[in-house]
Amino acid sequence: MKKILVLHTGGTISMSATASGALQPNAENPLMAQDDLQGLFDHKLQLITEEIFNLPSPHMTPQRMLALRDRILRGEREEDIDGVVITHGTDTLEETAYFLDLTLPSTISVVVTGAMRGANEIGSDGLYNFQSAVWTAYSDEARGKGVLVVMNDEVHTARFVTKTHTTNVATFRTPTFGPIGLISKHHVNFFQELIQQTVCDIDHVINGVYLLKAFAGMDGDLFSAVDLPTTHGIVIEALGAGNLPPETLPAIRQLLAHHIPIVLVSRCFNGIAEDVYDYAGGGVELKKMGIIFCRGLNGQKARIKLLVALSNGKQGDELRHYVNNAVS
Repeated sequence: MKKILVLHTGGTISMSATASGALQPNAENPLMAQDDLQGLFDHKLQLITEEIFNLPSPHMTPQRMLALRDRILRGEREEDIDGVVITHGTDTLEETAYFLDLTLPSTISVVVTGAMRGANEIGSDGLYNFQSAVWTAYSDEARGKGVLVVMNDEVHTARFVTKTHTTNVATFRTPTFGPIGLISKHHVNFFQELIQQTVCDIDHVINGVYLLKAFAGMDGDLFSAVDLPTTHGIVIEALGAGNLPPETLPAIRQLLAHHIPIVLVSRCFNGIAEDVYDYAGGGVELKKMGIIFCRGLNGQKARIKLLVALSNGKQGDELRHYVNNAVS
């Protein structure tokens, strides 16, 4: 019988609506209180359940992500688990999932899920998503595919999935590529997989890695504001294929002169950042300046990857290659 470690971290899946309709955390996670959860799986597997956090997802931090990673490794090492399911708030779910994807060896299945409706709301999706996530973690085919996100009958990779709607239950999407699997009648059907995965082992996480978004008429003020001794890295969501207003360039050059790595992605929903345009502030000039182009990740994912890389001690060409290469 397979053992599935269930780690609850909080979020909407653990919340209930008040009489006014506002969602609030419960003193106890409703999924922890349901004694019949094991019966949902026909006794084909054993659930080991733990509430590691009870937090709204905006309260999640990289330090807590690392604690989650360490708990999973301990479960694999000491409890002989076969898979992991994590329940999580959806606001930062993709960041936690990608952090785990970068820092966990892909030896067992790890699945992250959540809900868009509270436990006592009409049409609550939490229990259904939880059941789907457990069946995914139970599946032999889920092993070796990196960390997965399961929501609304779809299986996505942590690397590329993102939250696309504030309230819709079908909020999680993978731009360009789509889901890698679908769930039907408790069976997981996979039809895509990641082509490469590289694990980056860390024992701590650094602070001072920031994310800034470019806009029309942007100048260097925001970049100057984060030009601090405590700043370790910056990710920029640039315009289009990877361009910035020319007024930002003096402040960016100053950051680079202070040996602060700067990573660039596109703020566009689809596509990748490339050094295509050759004009003041264009991608060609930015790349020559030493900015690292990150291919295929959104801003929040690129920040997680840069944070993990710097926490691992990567620098120079090693850092550039690791961050630039979105397929690992």
